[in-house]
Amino acid sequence: MRNDFYVFSILSVLIISLTGYFLWHPAYWFFVVIIPLILLGFYDMIQGKHAIMRNFPILGRGRYIMEELRPKLYQYFIESDTNGAPISRIYRSVVYQRAKRELDTSPFGTQLDVYQEGYEWMNHSIGALDAHRLEQDPRVVIGGKDCRQPYSASILNISAMSFGSLSPNAIRALNGGAHIGRFAHNTGEGGISAYHLEHKGDLIYQVGTGYFGCRTKDGRFSPEKFAEQTARPEVRMIEIKLSQGAKPGHGGILPAKKNTPEIAQIRGVEPGTEVDSPPFHSAFSTPLEMVDFIGRLREGSGGKPIGFKLCVGQKHEFLAICKAMVQTGIHPDFITVDGGEGGTGAAPFEFSNTVGAPFLEGLAFVRDALDGFNLKSDIRIIASGKVLTGFHILRALALGADTVNSARGMMLALGCIQAMECNKNTCPTGVATQNPELVAGLVVKDKKVRVANYHRETVESFVELLAAAGLESPAMVNRRHINRRISMQATRRYDELFPYLPQGCLLQEKDVPADWLADWLEAEPERFR
Repeated sequence: MRNDFYVFSILSVLIISLTGYFLWHPAYWFFVVIIPLILLGFYDMIQGKHAIMRNFPILGRGRYIMEELRPKLYQYFIESDTNGAPISRIYRSVVYQRAKRELDTSPFGTQLDVYQEGYEWMNHSIGALDAHRLEQDPRVVIGGKDCRQPYSASILNISAMSFGSLSPNAIRALNGGAHIGRFAHNTGEGGISAYHLEHKGDLIYQVGTGYFGCRTKDGRFSPEKFAEQTARPEVRMIEIKLSQGAKPGHGGILPAKKNTPEIAQIRGVEPGTEVDSPPFHSAFSTPLEMVDFIGRLREGSGGKPIGFKLCVGQKHEFLAICKAMVQTGIHPDFITVDGGEGGTGAAPFEFSNTVGAPFLEGLAFVRDALDGFNLKSDIRIIASGKVLTGFHILRALALGADTVNSARGMMLALGCIQAMECNKNTCPTGVATQNPELVAGLVVKDKKVRVANYHRETVESFVELLAAAGLESPAMVNRRHINRRISMQATRRYDELFPYLPQGCLLQEKDVPADWLADWLEAEPERFR
């Protein structure tokens, strides 16, 4: 790393000097080889484009050399990430190219196997529209009937990632990009740090089960500290985290080596200890208590939009929340739906691979449930599940989302290379570490622009897809526009795979569809389980 290179440089100069004093001609080769290497290494440390080269002078260049030597077609091969979910290098390449504002078009047609099971595509229209005549920055107003400070959200925002999990410079760059591009930055459950406030980007303050930033000494919710946090003008919305896709039903994990005194002070915990958030909330224990908690948070924040995030688990529990909303008249302003296939957070193997409903099923279920209880008109749905491209945004909207969050895409825009060191405090790009020497490699001035670039160009691609489908606004996207190959011989539209539920059909038992009835009968506002 950088300190190692300083030692190398000093020792090299000493060896050159001593050798030159006694033997001039052999020393000549040191001047030809070593001195240029030292100069190249110092250049690597001061340039701001490549974090790997800043953190690992000279050696870091090996990564970029290998990228150039690698056959170009290899970048399009379908890989599997550590969670076993399909993700292709082409998506990763698209994020990098958009963040750097490089050409992201590719020759020779489709790079994916269109006959592979799971391949998806959208239906275009012969009567396509001119994309330049559509709204270039589509936004969604979030705030129901009881909200006094509604928020106009971008169609694409930054998903929840905490300071502690991410480095100070990563938080600065994300928030700086959000400020440039006028989109929202979710704080994650780790609380609001000075780095979240430095660039004045819009914040979604996430309240997790640990109540970091708004907790008492014994770890319970503090209304006074909550009011203090949410009074900040940068805080535009508040999100209660029930569960997340990486580890639904488990609670967040902050390794002891990442829990610095600064992070401990922000979270209100002891430094140097592993911080495991509880898998449940202590502020409520029933659906009725939960919606009452939503109402109290709305008042405590001065009427800002309040919502909750979950990965769908037992369906009757979400239906119980809906019944509690109908019974009390208290509605969240938004619901964020995550997928059980896992997010950016490190998690136990079983939780990331085999717990929680997958993103598409969970999103469709939540939308259908809200329609079934006639609640959707008051509630916006935010989709959060491996969103990387304009097509992913369109697909989420087709299933019922109003807007989307991205974690993985934003991390890649920061320069993340998916080194899988997130939970070890050794992230080589300075994104997911608290090691000051590695954090220094991430240059905020450069990376915040890349985050804004990625956002702008991805939204632009989404608008172009809308126009290609002949749609004038995001509100016109529906399940008829997306297709999936289910076998070599068969394809289905999303409205066939995820049939719409009739409006209001879940309000009375006699109208409930047969395949929903068992969960509907089990759902009680007075209990979760």
